[in-house]
Amino acid sequence: MAHVLVIGASQGIGLETVKAALAAGHRVRAFARSAATMSLSGQGLERFPGDALNAADIASALEGIDVVVQALGVPAKNLLGPVTLFSAATNVLVPAMETAGVRRILSVTGFGTGDSRDAIGLLQRIPFRLVFGRAYDDKDAQEMRIRRSGLDWTFVRPGVLTPGSATGRYRILTEPASWRNGLISRADVAHFIAGEIDGRSYERKAVVLIG
Repeated sequence: MAHVLVIGASQGIGLETVKAALAAGHRVRAFARSAATMSLSGQGLERFPGDALNAADIASALEGIDVVVQALGVPAKNLLGPVTLFSAATNVLVPAMETAGVRRILSVTGFGTGDSRDAIGLLQRIPFRLVFGRAYDDKDAQEMRIRRSGLDWTFVRPGVLTPGSATGRYRILTEPASWRNGLISRADVAHFIAGEIDGRSYERKAVVLIG
């Protein structure tokens, strides 16, 4: 079993990934500014309060880690202003991982990031850019920084996120010609991530996940 660092562990896909990784028997270090107040408990869980933009916090969090899951998010109210969290945090994380000798990273970005942007339907492109454009430009920079590293990466690009429990019934789209948008629960995204903690099926690949 692996020792997993989940960055952005207090909510959303990060929190679901903590649950899924613990259920799979991994040890999990849950990293978030609010980690100390997380209600989740369980054997193998370590709450680790820290700031993803603080190099000292990240360096400490990487000690003894085998796999990093990067599951950052920004509040919806911040999407219409400048967004820099994804690239700035990655610019801290990547050199810290290289220094620590931690090679495996599963980074959650989203459908519409990088080379999947061309797969967005014509009718969706304008509203997508208006609402998510700034965030996804920053996610592009996030992915590019990881690609330039020597890390063993997988980009996890979910479609439209929904609540609900994991079903295990979702599609993993690896070929650009097959990429398209769709609904998927956060718990199913976490199910995929937990399966890749020990696996290498999608190493140095970007996958789109839809239900």
